[in-house]
Amino acid sequence: MKQCLECGEKIMGREDKKFCSDGCRNAYNNKINKDSTNLMRNINNKLRKNYRILSELNPEGKAKTSRTKLLGKGFDFDFFTSIYQTKTGNTYYFLYDQGYMAIENDGFVLVKKDN
Repeated sequence: MKQCLECGEKIMGREDKKFCSDGCRNAYNNKINKDSTNLMRNINNKLRKNYRILSELNPEGKAKTSRTKLLGKGFDFDFFTSIYQTKTGNTYYFLYDQGYMAIENDGFVLVKKDN
């Protein structure tokens, strides 16, 4: 007889079955994936927060703001989803469809991609 990988109970049923119940299967997989799940959750939360900040500061699709204002709202410049380099050499950092580019005097141009 095989034993459940989570609780050690005897398993009845299919030959390839590894768990005695859905609860044990879920508990086992949650333990295994805990670290990577927390990492992904934390990164996704930072991306979501950055996106909300850009959306709030850029309701019309094109705006200007300052580094101080972005940082004051909790923006984290280390988290973005893509980088776009223009033919003229300008670099835009995007969070999905919301983007920003550094300009003079610690300013930023905010843009929104058309879908």
